[in-house]
Amino acid sequence: MFAKAKKVLFEPAKSLAWGSIAAGYMGIGTAFDKPMRLLILQNLTDALVWFSFDGIEDHIPLASISYIILDITANRATEEGWFVGEGTRVYVKQLVGAPTGGAVYVSACYGKVL
Repeated sequence: MFAKAKKVLFEPAKSLAWGSIAAGYMGIGTAFDKPMRLLILQNLTDALVWFSFDGIEDHIPLASISYIILDITANRATEEGWFVGEGTRVYVKQLVGAPTGGAVYVSACYGKVL
């Protein structure tokens, strides 16, 4: 017997331009309105930055012109597992020096059982 099929759906991309990235955390777009299974964090600025999932603690440093894919639970066929929670917002701040160009991006996927 096959498990229920799951359809991947994409959250609209979120971004923050280089001029808004400062020494304190700034939110990137709005909070997620669904539990997310997969995140792609991209730093397309010319500076090293910190990403945070609460706007307080430093969670993921990301070098200039780089990205990280967080495959939390993309291949689960059920609604069980780990997710980036509904209501979570991603934040960014400069780590060493302010960026002078580019932007940061957050792309996310969630699933729907068919």
